[in-house]
Amino acid sequence: MKRKPLWVVLAVAIAVVIAVVLVVALVIRSRFEADLAVAAARAAQGSAVVATRCGPIEVQQAGDGIPLLMIHGSGGGHDQGMAWARPLVQQGVRVIAMSRFGYLRTPRPADASPEAQADAHICLLDALGIGKAAVVGISAGGPSAMQTAIRHPDRVSALVLVVPIAYKPGTVIDSAPPVSDAKDALLLRLLGSDFLFWTALHVARDPLVRHVLATPPEQVAAASETERARVNDLVERILPVSSRAAGLRDDTRLGKRLGPYALETIRAPTLVVSARDDGFGTYAAAHYTASRIPGARFVGFDDGGHLLVGHDAEVQAHLIRLLAESRHAK
Repeated sequence: MKRKPLWVVLAVAIAVVIAVVLVVALVIRSRFEADLAVAAARAAQGSAVVATRCGPIEVQQAGDGIPLLMIHGSGGGHDQGMAWARPLVQQGVRVIAMSRFGYLRTPRPADASPEAQADAHICLLDALGIGKAAVVGISAGGPSAMQTAIRHPDRVSALVLVVPIAYKPGTVIDSAPPVSDAKDALLLRLLGSDFLFWTALHVARDPLVRHVLATPPEQVAAASETERARVNDLVERILPVSSRAAGLRDDTRLGKRLGPYALETIRAPTLVVSARDDGFGTYAAAHYTASRIPGARFVGFDDGGHLLVGHDAEVQAHLIRLLAESRHAK
């Protein structure tokens, strides 16, 4: 039997490799598009766009009782806020989880500052017929939460800041260094692409948790099944990132140029929470913030990262206690 020329064998081998690569690429594309469609549908579930005098604001509500305005962090939206606050519904709390400027179906106005966002929070309460509410700001939701208490003191019954992105004097040394400009640029590139983020979810979840969610993945692995599920749910809810990109860019810029706020003027009972190993370095800023707000209570953990792994139930118990105290103090 005559042997085929080498070039023929090579050509067939190359054709087979190309065919396999194309099939794999089609499978990956199909899986990505299916997962993205599921994520987009989940991000819209349960929410409505409310017309306010400050413009349209997306909101999701659950429960009856003490009104609580839930202000999400970076990469979030009403869905992230409700995922964190939903257990409070069983404690007699009406959760009002909104999407901040540039997130999901809340458009980004020309002025997207924390001050303007704070005014929009009040516009939302007005549109919902709520006179006074507790305000919870998580991570990058902290600045507008603080500004709400500063600018509209008669509308805030209690203030809770969880791992807040906040100002601290240059003399205060944090247990974790601030995020570098180079890392910010890399994260924004990752968070600007649905496909890149989806790929990272499947092939580099631990680095994603460490660098995007600023939480040690080894702590997540050692946590309870409930906590692991909470973290995985949160990271998967960041998809579709393309619908959150405008807000993410604003949050990144804001974190680099935060100045001091008039914290001494805040009258609402306040709780501030952080962890020393938060990869975003919020611990010292949170401690400083609590020290400047009259009567504020600071709760600090040694571990848990930005997501406060292992401390979720304890944080919510502190929050419920604050709400009860603020209600009885009226």
